[in-house]
Amino acid sequence: MPFTLATWNINSVRLREPLVLRLLAEHGPDVLCLQECKSPVEKIPLEGFAAAGYTHMVARGQKGYNGVAILSKLPLEDCGDKDFASLGHARHVAARLENGTTIHNFYVPAGGDKPDRAINEKFGQKMDYLAEMRDWFHAEKPEKSILVGDLNIAPREDDVWDHKKLLKVVSHTPVEVEAFGATQDAGRWVDITRQDIPDGNLYSWWSYRSPDWDAADKGRRLDHIWATPDISNAAHSSHIGRAVRGWEQPSDHAPVFATFDL
Repeated sequence: MPFTLATWNINSVRLREPLVLRLLAEHGPDVLCLQECKSPVEKIPLEGFAAAGYTHMVARGQKGYNGVAILSKLPLEDCGDKDFASLGHARHVAARLENGTTIHNFYVPAGGDKPDRAINEKFGQKMDYLAEMRDWFHAEKPEKSILVGDLNIAPREDDVWDHKKLLKVVSHTPVEVEAFGATQDAGRWVDITRQDIPDGNLYSWWSYRSPDWDAADKGRRLDHIWATPDISNAAHSSHIGRAVRGWEQPSDHAPVFATFDL
């Protein structure tokens, strides 16, 4: 049975509940993975989502920061979470669909402003987080799995608006891109978005600081959908909902979509 999945850093699920409801109404993904929910689980506005047909949720939350949630029209089984880098943050949760597909929803630390762990603790935390993800995938090879989320790294030259200008900017530095690749390789993850859209500039995030984000188009592809090789060929119809970034009081991220025939 085919299902469509979307991932979206919502930047406060309670503040932007109307935008989530609009996305569910207009795009209707079967599964929506949200990051940066900034809410304890019990305060996520489930009633409205359930009324829209999303009666299943697996989530981890904390007050004011981080938080990940998987909303679904389809039944979900909670598969737990991992506290990578021992940060005590709500940055990962996993759930399994009835067809046996496991979905991992990640919110990788942004890493602060300076790409140097000696002077920037947050950058060190980001690198440790990626290293522990890598080690986990080496130890327990994922199968029939999808990994989505705000991974806070734009790995390819055409995943950023200017490769050379961003080489020293956190999210596109060579050391981050190398760690990103090692993490991806450890789980043999296939980048579904780029499998479907192999060429050309592609972004999912535009800074709030840009007065005209759409015209300036200084974006980065920070949000990703990966799948294990046993199901990657079942994926298609990938796209980024760029127009959503232009909705009123938006998140600075746009949702990313893919469909799986499983």
